[in-house]
Amino acid sequence: MSPFAAQIEQEIFIVPSLELECGAVLKQAPVAYKTWGKLNGAKDNVMVICHSFSGDADAGSWWGTLMGPNKAFDTNRFFIFCANALGSPYGSASPVTTNPDTGKPYGPSFPQTTIRDDVRIHKLVLDALSVRSVAVALGGSMGGMASLEWPLCSPPGYVKCIIPIATCARHSAWGIGWGEVQRQAIYGDPRYGDGWYTEQPASGLAAARLAATLTYGSRDSFENRFGRSTVGVIGKGDGTDGQDATYTPRQPFSAQAHLHEEGEKFVKRFDANCYIHITHKLDTHDIARGRVSDPLSPSALPTVLATLPERSMVISMAGDTMFPNSEQKEIADGIKGGVLATVPTLEGHDGFLLEVEAVSECVGEFLRKEFGELYVGEGEGEEP
Repeated sequence: MSPFAAQIEQEIFIVPSLELECGAVLKQAPVAYKTWGKLNGAKDNVMVICHSFSGDADAGSWWGTLMGPNKAFDTNRFFIFCANALGSPYGSASPVTTNPDTGKPYGPSFPQTTIRDDVRIHKLVLDALSVRSVAVALGGSMGGMASLEWPLCSPPGYVKCIIPIATCARHSAWGIGWGEVQRQAIYGDPRYGDGWYTEQPASGLAAARLAATLTYGSRDSFENRFGRSTVGVIGKGDGTDGQDATYTPRQPFSAQAHLHEEGEKFVKRFDANCYIHITHKLDTHDIARGRVSDPLSPSALPTVLATLPERSMVISMAGDTMFPNSEQKEIADGIKGGVLATVPTLEGHDGFLLEVEAVSECVGEFLRKEFGELYVGEGEGEEP
């Protein structure tokens, strides 16, 4: 087991063989997953939660305040399933897992996977759990991409509705550009060694995370939190808080310190080859790819979006610079009867993880409306 996954209490399902979109075949591929709640007699009260870039199968550790009896992710009513994406270091097949053909970690030789590969291999786990259909698939950021692919990569009607959050129907040139910047930061670390490193290329991986952290926030969120304050200064460092606002050479600003702290924490919990792999995975995301004759035509996305489950909800974060509100509106407008909810926040893209009350309200209200039969009877009166 990967050292990154060792501390996570989760189940491992082994898929004997899976042909990926790239044509390579994964053998004896592990899939890490967790479940909460109970599967009902019809085996259709299933909620699939899809994690974001650096997330894992333990949704309770990063969206835990939304999970539990009578909460948005209601364990009294739903059988909740969350699986780790391929290429991630947290338990599923990835550069840090063992290649059964060599007995050694895959490293940079791990074949490229896509969001669609994730959905296909995760469905095999649901099949093994005797799941007949999925009530709702949801997730934020990369998880939102997966939620869009779930009904497209499974039999018609298998997924009843989706809730994509802070995401897009296809990865933009802006997103692809940021991914390349982050990869180049890792490639530039002398320790990277074409991916066959024995020691984590920490400076490169940390630099990549610094760049990513900026895209997860917004200008206003950084200004509000840090302004021009320096390390150890509370407030915006303009002298009004009793601190000296005078800049001295090499005096770190709080914004700088925050970024470096994020980078230092990240290198302890992630792998550079996995990071590169997932940025490429994001680049492949386009729900129209291979599904219409010309995926870049103006009609491509509307054509595919119209095939998604009707009346699904899309949740947008105000001020998201990574996945702008216009991309969420495009998804909602393309879904028949689609609903768009915008969460007012200064946090930018990261609002989908930080604005838990607002996200909980949107999700809970939508699910009660769409699956009212699950909210009648046992558990209705229990305290959240």
